[in-house]
Amino acid sequence: MRKRSVVAPEWWDYTTISDDLVADVAKLTVRDLEQLSRPGFKVVMFDSIEEFYLAEALEYIEAWQQSTPDNPCGVCGPIGPTEQLPLVARIVNATGMNLGRLGAHFWGMDEWVENGVAVSADHPLSFSRCDKALCFDRIRPELRLPEANMHFPTGDLSVYSRSFDSVRCRLMQGGQGDTKHWAFNDPVKRAGAYAERPPTPAEYRQLATRIVDLHPMTVMQNARTSGGGNIAMVPTVAATVGPQETWKCDKVSIWQAGCHDNAFGMRLTTFMISKGLADSAVPMSLLADHPNVQFNFYRPGIGPCAVEMH
Repeated sequence: MRKRSVVAPEWWDYTTISDDLVADVAKLTVRDLEQLSRPGFKVVMFDSIEEFYLAEALEYIEAWQQSTPDNPCGVCGPIGPTEQLPLVARIVNATGMNLGRLGAHFWGMDEWVENGVAVSADHPLSFSRCDKALCFDRIRPELRLPEANMHFPTGDLSVYSRSFDSVRCRLMQGGQGDTKHWAFNDPVKRAGAYAERPPTPAEYRQLATRIVDLHPMTVMQNARTSGGGNIAMVPTVAATVGPQETWKCDKVSIWQAGCHDNAFGMRLTTFMISKGLADSAVPMSLLADHPNVQFNFYRPGIGPCAVEMH
């Protein structure tokens, strides 16, 4: 029988994995992480924070450069990290890259939900608002994406999901949260068919864009990273892109500067993906089955997985 979560006993999460796996992961050095690349999974290290975020921004540019009006393509991007977004706008403006003429597209990967519907851009924590404020509204008007080419998981989610079939997503970027999620693909509650076991990787991968209840760790993390700790302002429900759409993307690129997950968490998912240890209690580990995944680290941000009293 699997352990119960030490954080939220009514949920699955990474605290339910085996003690042996925890011990093995905690021993990994940064050098060990660098050596976990394999075919279909690449680990990349950056030694300066400036190069880290510039490289993340350039992934947008390189993906959009492949778009043509006859064969449009685009990028699915996160809020968290966000530091790359103003850099994307600056590069587009500096190079005169006409996103509309290229037929480029953008997908926001998630949005908060209140009273059963996605929040509007007026909400202080709105992800679509943040994407536009930090990136798209900073692009010169004549170079911007048409509104029709910007897709957010609001309104009819089936329309958002089907857009991944009509336009090629060259790249899905993301960060990693405390629950080891990408987007808001959190572990599920221990209920019904999953009371005694989490979904199998195959079951979890069937999930498409949907409205989800958020794991308590996710709510607390977003209060810390986006609301100054004011947990009352953070919704507990969100709409998120799903594994179905993720597997339609040519590449998944995860960016970890050490600002979101911790030293153990960054090691855990890297190890599990490298070794093919997919477990839906650690959602990011399911990317072990995706054919093209890249983990990008700011080396000084990884930190030691050791006792360090504060």
